This record gives sequence, structure tokens and C-alpha cells, in this order.
Amino acid sequence: MTLLAFQQEHYKQLIDWIDSAELNYLWGGPAYQYPLTVESVDAHCSQAEVKPYLYAHQGQAAGFVEQYHHSNDIARICRVFVAPQFRGQGVAKTMLRELIGEARNQGYREITLCVFSHNHSAIRCYQSLGFVEVKREQGVREFDGESWELIHMVQKLQSN
Repeated sequence: MTLLAFQQEHYKQLIDWIDSAELNYLWGGPAYQYPLTVESVDAHCSQAEVKPYLYAHQGQAAGFVEQYHHSNDIARICRVFVAPQFRGQGVAKTMLRELIGEARNQGYREITLCVFSHNHSAIRCYQSLGFVEVKREQGVREFDGESWELIHMVQKLQSN
């Protein structure tokens, strides 16, 4: 399995994966409007702070993840997605281990993320990788008239 730089030829795959307004918000928060478009993906991924990756398994697109440059010491994991046919196989954990290794190699001292509190499988995955909850926010994210609680998590990175 390999993290590949997310290129324009991968945009359609991401657009096809994000196939509902709810999934779009669960995956991307307020960063994207649904439906995704080539233009919106390109505009987002072209930001200097955003480093998007396609995750491949045996030549097949298996997932997507972003590393966001927050500061010289802190990277953020954003927009984690595993293709439906690869779920339940440890792909997210493997993909995130690779991304954490990349962040460590780039000199970040800490990596953070946010996850909605009802996304239990994602929370378990993050905890298994050593992320700890540092804060909860209610009332800052809303979908379809319902407030979604946001959990902030962090992991300190050790140097190799």
C-alpha cells in the first residue's frame, strides 16, 4: 500500500466516492459544497497548506487523506476517506500510519485532527494510533438542522 501525491487525474475518483450530501459533510466538513466538482477539488487541493494523497492498494485506489500545514510544529490530518470495498480491512489505519510517518519525517512535533462524535469507527481507529481527545465542541457544525459534536484529537510525534 502506498501514499501517492493526489493529482488531477484522481479528482474524478474522489468525486465518485463522495456520493451524498451527508457523506460530503461527514468527510469534508464545511470545506466543500455538495456535489463535489473538478473545480472545487482543484481549488481546495491547490492551497499551499494542503497536501492531498491518494492511497493505493495493489494498484487500486483505496482511500484519500490530506495533511494540512497548521504551523512549523503542527500538521493536521483532514478528510480521511476509505473506499467502500476496502472498509473493515485496516486500510485507514495503514494509510494514517504512513501519513503520520510523513509528518514526522517533515519535522512536525505534533499532529492533530477533528472527528464528529458519532463517527465511532473513525474515533476507535484514531485512538488505536495513539491520538487522544483534547476538546469537544458543540454547536459549531450543523448538518440538515442537526448539530454535530466535534472532537479534537492530538498525537505528539517522536523523532526517529
